Amino acid sequence: MAMPRLVSIASLLSLLCGCAGGSYLPYASQALSSLEIRQLVARGASDNAVPAALVNAVLMAESGGDPSAISVAGAEGLMQLMPGTAAHCGIDPFEPVSNVECGSGYLRSLLTRYHGNVTLAVAAYNAGPGAVDAYHGVPPYAETRAYVARVLSTYHSY
Repeated sequence: MAMPRLVSIASLLSLLCGCAGGSYLPYASQALSSLEIRQLVARGASDNAVPAALVNAVLMAESGGDPSAISVAGAEGLMQLMPGTAAHCGIDPFEPVSNVECGSGYLRSLLTRYHGNVTLAVAAYNAGPGAVDAYHGVPPYAETRAYVARVLSTYHSY
C-alpha cells in the first residue's frame, strides 16, 4: 500500500519540477509577482507574435517565475536561456525583460520552423531542434515528454 503512494508522490513531484534539471519548484520564493510575469509575458508575446498563453506556459515550466534560476545544464533566467542563445540575442539572461524577449523570439523561430506545430516547438525548446528533427517528432526522452505534457496542459488552461 505504501509503494503505490510513494510512486504517486514521486510522479507529482516530477511534474512540478522545472525541466532543466529539476532544481527548483514552480512559484519559487524568488519568483516575480503574477502581475510582473503577466506584463513581461504580454510584451514578449506581442513583440514576437507568439500566444501569451504559450510564453507563460514555457516560462512557468522553465523557471517558475524566478529570474535568477540556473539549471544544472547552465540555462539561465526566466525562460532558461542557454548561454549561447543569450549571447546570440546580446542580452543579460538575468534581466527579465530581455530574457523573455529573447526566449519568446526563440519560441517564435521554433514555431516557424515547425510550421506552427506547438507540440514540436515546445519539444525543441526543451530538447533542441536537432533532437526533434532526428526523431521526426517529440524525442523519446522521459524529461522532454513530461515537459511537453506540462507545458501544453498549462497552455490550454491559460
